[in-house]
Amino acid sequence: MGVKDVVSQTEAIMKKTLDSVHHEFAEVRTGRAHPGLVEEMTVLYYGTPTPLKQMAAVSSPDASCLVIQPWDPSALADIEKAILSSKLGITPNNDGKIIRLSVPPLSEERRKEMAKVVKDMAEKGRVSLRTVRREGNDKVVKLKKDSVISEDDSFKGQEAIQKLTDKYIKDVDALLDKKTKDLMTL
Repeated sequence: MGVKDVVSQTEAIMKKTLDSVHHEFAEVRTGRAHPGLVEEMTVLYYGTPTPLKQMAAVSSPDASCLVIQPWDPSALADIEKAILSSKLGITPNNDGKIIRLSVPPLSEERRKEMAKVVKDMAEKGRVSLRTVRREGNDKVVKLKKDSVISEDDSFKGQEAIQKLTDKYIKDVDALLDKKTKDLMTL
């Protein structure tokens, strides 16, 4: 195992961390209805946690409404229960065939609260990236200690890992800016 292997492993983990932050942001309500609000929601379906997108079609006919049409109508109660226990704060309307979610516009106070939540999510993402950086650097230092690589290679590896960290933190910040802007616009 060389420096390039450590750097590529570190980058792969950082990419997963960025994807995780992106998914968390998608679940935060911005006042507009979009399928991403509920698609990743987990529903207990016959005792098995199942993502909603695997058991129903989710559409957004307009900016304030979501329609969830399960492929198995017997799953309506399970989906409804999952929505009620989620952090969405929306009460579902079930007509026996589909579930409608009316997404009310967010108040100014709620928008500011959600902006704080998103900021905390971004900070957790940055902390995770820094942890990945530390672990990558530790691996590079261990390779140097074990005399597998030279001191120059160790320095170059740590430098490459730092550049990756800077890049991914910048990506998290860009996601945060976009989400905050979405939250604050009506």
